[in-house]
Amino acid sequence: MANLKGADLLVDVLVDWGVKTVYGLPGDSIDTTVDALRRQKDQVKFIQVRHEEVAALAAAADAKYTGKLGVCLSIGGPGAIHLLNGLYDAKMDHVPVLALLGQVTSKSLNEGYFQEVNTAKLFDDVAVFNRSISSVDNLAEVVDQAVRSAYENKGVAVLTIPDDIPDQKLKAAYKSSAKAFVLSKPEIDSTQLDQAAELIQQAAKPIVLLGVGAKESAAGAAIQQFVEQNKIPFIETLPAKGTVADDHPNSLGNVGKLGTKPAYEAMKSADLLVLLGTNYPYRPYLPNKGQAKCIQVDVKAENLGKRYSVDVAIQGDVTKVITQLNQKGQLRSDEKFLDACQKNMSNWNKWMQAKREMDTAPASPESLVAYIDETAPDNMVYSIDVGTSTSWSARYLHVKKDQQFAISAWLGTMGCGLPGAIAAQVAYPDRQVLTLNGDGAFAMVMQDFVTAVKYKLPIICVVLNNQKLAFIEYEQQSAGQLNYQIDLADLDYAKFAEACGGIGFNVKSNAEFKQALDKAYKVTDKPVLINAYVQDNAPLPGKIVMDEAKGYMKFGQEYLENYWKIPELPPLKDIMRQFF
Repeated sequence: MANLKGADLLVDVLVDWGVKTVYGLPGDSIDTTVDALRRQKDQVKFIQVRHEEVAALAAAADAKYTGKLGVCLSIGGPGAIHLLNGLYDAKMDHVPVLALLGQVTSKSLNEGYFQEVNTAKLFDDVAVFNRSISSVDNLAEVVDQAVRSAYENKGVAVLTIPDDIPDQKLKAAYKSSAKAFVLSKPEIDSTQLDQAAELIQQAAKPIVLLGVGAKESAAGAAIQQFVEQNKIPFIETLPAKGTVADDHPNSLGNVGKLGTKPAYEAMKSADLLVLLGTNYPYRPYLPNKGQAKCIQVDVKAENLGKRYSVDVAIQGDVTKVITQLNQKGQLRSDEKFLDACQKNMSNWNKWMQAKREMDTAPASPESLVAYIDETAPDNMVYSIDVGTSTSWSARYLHVKKDQQFAISAWLGTMGCGLPGAIAAQVAYPDRQVLTLNGDGAFAMVMQDFVTAVKYKLPIICVVLNNQKLAFIEYEQQSAGQLNYQIDLADLDYAKFAEACGGIGFNVKSNAEFKQALDKAYKVTDKPVLINAYVQDNAPLPGKIVMDEAKGYMKFGQEYLENYWKIPELPPLKDIMRQFF
């Protein structure tokens, strides 16, 4: 067999594992690997971004949407450092990502050479697998091992590769483990199933909380059957949004600061909490300590009982567990608690409907996002940024079972929306992709709008422009602090989009937004940016808890003492409705 370069063997392993896309920037310490990607460009598409952070965020989003390995690469030193934010997003949202880092050549290592950084040490916390390659002999083997580890541990695998090593040759090809690799799932203990069934039968006020563990295991259909036949209301964590359609009659929306008041009240009334694939961290929004019995299902044993005292802890796949519970038939038929929750949710939806129908100038973000919801195709892919855009999407997007929805859930990093949309459009070229961003978040990564132009990605990018860090504004107020350094200079994002080669619309009313969005849906060969000037409406929590109420009171007092006038606050009727 002819001599093969290590770089080609590396790419062969990626191809075997089904990798279709690599995100990154070329450069001197990674160019040997990039050259191998060039030679196999028909197998793996290399998406050149303008900032390495975008590469890592896009790789993480790719993994969130597809469930498959996301891959990014960069030079060593500064490029590698830029990757860290996106890799932490992958780590904290538990998705498989492989990062290929360049490094100075082997003979220059440990000499303090130009751009030499100890990446093995730097990436130690973010990675489940972290290796530096020292020989071409095992390069392909270690890549193969890194991919397995990323899948097995649902995390980030990092390889640091001195650029001279992939250029070296081997006489034999490497056979990867991709075809033989299967992740086994724990067997379900029948005794635990019986115990869970008994608790469900005895419960008068059961509630189900779904997390991404349910979403990842494609358990939506089984869970829908479970809650319907057992008359149980359910709540979804935000990253699990759409596991069961948001408009299902048993749905109470989300819970927490971004959630609904009915969800909060149901939690505080429940006598049985069923946690399915979630490690939900916000304990104040769960039933009070000792209030409810608890059934928890999770593939990771360390999550069982971590947030709430558990009575039945089942380590296992959510789909398998719920399917086997469904096979036991109807476990309870009492509809009183479900009826009460549905009536509560009906009242909430009436209030939300009034918000959805607002017609203002500047535009109302509530009705703007509601129009996106009403017009979105049934297979829409949403990429939501962090900030008030997260709040509005939680409240006003009713994600359907065939739609997809992704955010930076645990890291909560601003700037994730555009990279996520790029990854989504590359992964699903025949589906409409929309990203919702605040002006503060979008500005962090806006340079890569031109990446969407370059690759003719027809994403719709909506920027909610209120010239401030609005979520921070209300965080400061609810903490009793005076607002400081939250105002942003205005920027004509529509002109920016046009300068990049895309299409830009400036809109200043709900009517103008509707016209612009209708036009955007028809564009098929370039991205569209809608710069929507919106009112600074408060994304109040579904339920204002006492600490937040005290914070608003302290803010008002501080404001009056410093400025000798009453501050502008959310409408009193909104505060009262969400407090009582």
